[in-house]
Amino acid sequence: MQTTILIIDDEKKLNDLLSRIIGLEGFRVVQAFNGKEGIKLLETEDVLVVLSDVKLPDVNGVDLVKTIKSKKPYAEVINLTAYGTINDGVQSIKNGAFNYIVKGDDNDKIIPLLNQAVEKAQLQQNAFNAGKKVAGKFSFTQIIGQSQPVLDAVNLARRVASTDTTVLLLGETGTGKEIFASAIHYESQRRQMPFVAVNCSSFTGELLESELFGYKAGAFTGALKDKKGLFEEAHHGSIFLDEIGEMSLELQAKLLRVLESKTFIKLGDTQTTKVNIRIMAATNRDLQKEAEEGKFRLDLFYRLSVFTISLPSLNERKGDIETLAKYYLKQFADKAGKPVKMSDEFLSLLNKHQWKGNIRELKNIIERAVILADDELTPAALPPQFNNQNADSNSLDLQSIEKQHISKVLAYTKGNKTETARLLGIGLTTLYRKIDEYGL
Repeated sequence: MQTTILIIDDEKKLNDLLSRIIGLEGFRVVQAFNGKEGIKLLETEDVLVVLSDVKLPDVNGVDLVKTIKSKKPYAEVINLTAYGTINDGVQSIKNGAFNYIVKGDDNDKIIPLLNQAVEKAQLQQNAFNAGKKVAGKFSFTQIIGQSQPVLDAVNLARRVASTDTTVLLLGETGTGKEIFASAIHYESQRRQMPFVAVNCSSFTGELLESELFGYKAGAFTGALKDKKGLFEEAHHGSIFLDEIGEMSLELQAKLLRVLESKTFIKLGDTQTTKVNIRIMAATNRDLQKEAEEGKFRLDLFYRLSVFTISLPSLNERKGDIETLAKYYLKQFADKAGKPVKMSDEFLSLLNKHQWKGNIRELKNIIERAVILADDELTPAALPPQFNNQNADSNSLDLQSIEKQHISKVLAYTKGNKTETARLLGIGLTTLYRKIDEYGL
């Protein structure tokens, strides 16, 4: 497929000449004779590089660079002028142009410059398209459910996404707080930049500090070289601090400084580091109550809760259970490579269950059931807390049931021991011992 080049120049003879020269190099050329025509072509054609005259009938070509980059960020622009000035050249580059050249004097530079611009634009287009795929994967369209509480939460999240406002997501464990945070990021102006998520409960206080802020070599025993923290990794993007209520009061004070000044000091450093980041946080605690009791910094709570979104529990959105269950059934059935359907009795028990673990619990239940089922999810595939007894279990001793279960999980993971141990909720060493014991 030929690469498309757009030439914008009101001098028809020059426009035609450039078109012939560039066409002979194997490029496809489209022509415009003013800025308005150029923008229309930019929107309808897959243009990678624009050659634009500076003096156009309806717009200054230097100013046009900004419009072109806003319409198609990955495209490159080369400004052409009959009378070059230093000021125009500087402004052109500042506006995002690839280069600025003088007609006549620099004719021999056009083709080499064009090839360089095309190469750069192609790389940028690939990154842009990859970013769109990622954004699609994590956009609000991926949030499943049509119940009013979910729609209300999505509506709030959409409204705040386009801003840089700090967001606090509240909700029980397993309600999808990280999914909402990533959707907010990927529908924001920062979507092309990093989204970094960290669970504050996964680290001790000192380790969390070094993970967030980084450190200088020699800051402590074992710090052999400088390390970037997660705040730096998220520069120009977003950072999501899950389980923020687990953060120590001392570390909360340092986080407050990041929120207020976008600066921090690494461990072992004397200089401040400046970052441009959006902060989102989440908790399953009553953070306001804890702040009032002195268990959480009140000033930090007010800074974090500028825009609060409460996510409903699964028990508050029972109408979405069937949709969610069918979504995860397809996902895990496809992974297992077997067609599995869901019985009415199975679905009925899902609807009656009190979901303490919310969506995460439902997902795990479906994954487990798919492993155990042959062609249909029945009550027999549900765990004991559903007050269900496997009809066949009375005729089997405990070891036989365990052997059969481990065998099914191993088949589901295609022999992946680490994944099998995770699904069974046992240690890898324990799994190997049982595999040896049962001769699996």
